[in-house]
Amino acid sequence: MPRLAAPSSLKTELQSRLKAWLLPVAFLGEVLLASGRAARGWQFRKPDLLRVLNEASAQALPIVLIVNALVGAILAFVGAVQLVKFGAGIYVADLVSIAVTREMAAVITAVVISGRTAASFAAELATMQANEEIDALRVLGLDPIGYLVLPRVLSLLVMMPLLYVYGCVAALLGGMAVGTTMLDINPQAYFDRALLASPLSYVALGISKTVVFGILIAIGGCYAGMNASRDAAGVGRATTKAVVAGIVGVIALDAIFAVCANALDI
Repeated sequence: MPRLAAPSSLKTELQSRLKAWLLPVAFLGEVLLASGRAARGWQFRKPDLLRVLNEASAQALPIVLIVNALVGAILAFVGAVQLVKFGAGIYVADLVSIAVTREMAAVITAVVISGRTAASFAAELATMQANEEIDALRVLGLDPIGYLVLPRVLSLLVMMPLLYVYGCVAALLGGMAVGTTMLDINPQAYFDRALLASPLSYVALGISKTVVFGILIAIGGCYAGMNASRDAAGVGRATTKAVVAGIVGVIALDAIFAVCANALDI
């Protein structure tokens, strides 16, 4: 029996799906190659890097502080409701400290940055794509990856750990507010328990997470913007893709970190 040829429509669909899966891998490879070339000299201007650093850190700091403080207060409230039943209200400081340093501050900060900064990266680059500004850079002999993407990756690589530290402090203060008002815990005793509960290895784990999260968020936002269609609707789709990919990627990576940390007994 002769072989039946695959329908052309099915072949086209398979090719398009394969291309869609390979494009992010190719983009990641371009970023890595551009990072290697950057060792011989940056292509972007310092004012551009400073602008992106400001947008990714100083302008994002208020919302990071507010959200983490609320999360710390919620953790303390939920924990206090249960712990007071056993006369162990003081351990609410341990609960908040461990949860914040190991998991919540890193994840919450990354989710906030995904919804704010990754969306900004995607919208800005998608607009440049629609206006053919990226093509103009190529005509001028400039690598768009090195000129546009690397500054954004570097900014989140540097700023995410700092935002994580601020987030931890805000969450602990939020938990202290609940502990002092609901349980009459002395603030000094609260912070003593919190510092004892979380060794430096927990903080190092959180910082390691935020470095990886920052790279993922920046590359995801830039990829969505650089590959957007050249119309107004493409900007909206790129922004949505950047936010969704960032949040899902952060949660998936956090699960991997949790398994690895447990295996390493951290």
